[in-house]
Amino acid sequence: MNRRDWLRGVLVTGTGLACEVPAVALSDGDHCHWQTAITRLKLRHTWTTTMSSSQYRDTLSLRLSAQGITGIGEGAPIVRYKESAESARDAVESLRPFLLSADPWQFQKLITGVLRRLEGQYAAKAAIDIALLDWAGKKFGVPLYRYFGLDAADAPITTFSIGIDNPETTRAKVREASAFPVLKIKVGLDTDEATLEAVRSVTKKPLRVDANEGWKDKEEAVRKINWLESQGVEFVEQPMPAAMLEETRWVRSRVHIPIIADEACLSAAAVPHLVNSYDGVNVKLDKCGGILEAKRTLDVAKALGMKTMLGCMVSSSVSVTAAAHLSPLVDYADLDGNLLISNDPYTGVQVREGKLILPEGPGLGLTPA
Repeated sequence: MNRRDWLRGVLVTGTGLACEVPAVALSDGDHCHWQTAITRLKLRHTWTTTMSSSQYRDTLSLRLSAQGITGIGEGAPIVRYKESAESARDAVESLRPFLLSADPWQFQKLITGVLRRLEGQYAAKAAIDIALLDWAGKKFGVPLYRYFGLDAADAPITTFSIGIDNPETTRAKVREASAFPVLKIKVGLDTDEATLEAVRSVTKKPLRVDANEGWKDKEEAVRKINWLESQGVEFVEQPMPAAMLEETRWVRSRVHIPIIADEACLSAAAVPHLVNSYDGVNVKLDKCGGILEAKRTLDVAKALGMKTMLGCMVSSSVSVTAAAHLSPLVDYADLDGNLLISNDPYTGVQVREGKLILPEGPGLGLTPA
């Protein structure tokens, strides 16, 4: 089977087994049982952005068992925020007394307590939140999108991401992603023009571009974005460093396609400060701390008239499916992190002709791969 055939197959099935380090359990015997493990996810291709290059990613896996139900959670640590799978695991372990005494039925109260007790460590917060919501959905007997009152038919298409690479490999990756109607291209280096030229040599599909804070000069950012407009790019994510709000506002006034905040948007509290510099926000569960904070962030952005997007890190179907349950709320989706790995331990959200197909099972609706 060649790589294109594999990619077509993975759009509707999950394959492989996860490799986990020994798990640590937190339990009081009567109330909750929490188990953490570090899972190494193996990438199909070396994944390169302006921030890093790697062949695997380690994530925090978490299981909550209580009252005969087990909730599954995951958090993908983000190096930019000085996180690792080990620090995420340590953060969960530091909450041992609180987690053991908590009632998972009171998940809103529990998550509020977690947010108050943990500074940073968004991956740890996300893993706890996702496990709790999966547990609650299973107890209610409904998929999470239904719990939030959403219509699965409103789920958008997802882009498929093309990491930074040489032109030959970039062309091969684009050909492999032929089943996706829209692609997301990573840029932010001196090779941006060569990357886009390689993409355009093999496809005329709409493109979305993510610079990952790669352009440090506002005039360079304007030049790059104006050129990208001529290449059929729909919008640009995070062209400049998150702290450069004034410079980004200046850039926004001189370009003609939307600018979407990613690293600049950590939580709901950040959104009002972004209104004059960005047209929309990219919300990631691993960046804001889970499903509940992600929904709050989307709600605030919508109230302020901004475009909304759900993104993800390289992660398994646990985290990606959790985000997908909120996808009927958003304008854009980039939920392909599970499709970039070869050893996804679960099957959850599916992709058919680019469209996200939400699982019907209760909670996240995951099944073992």
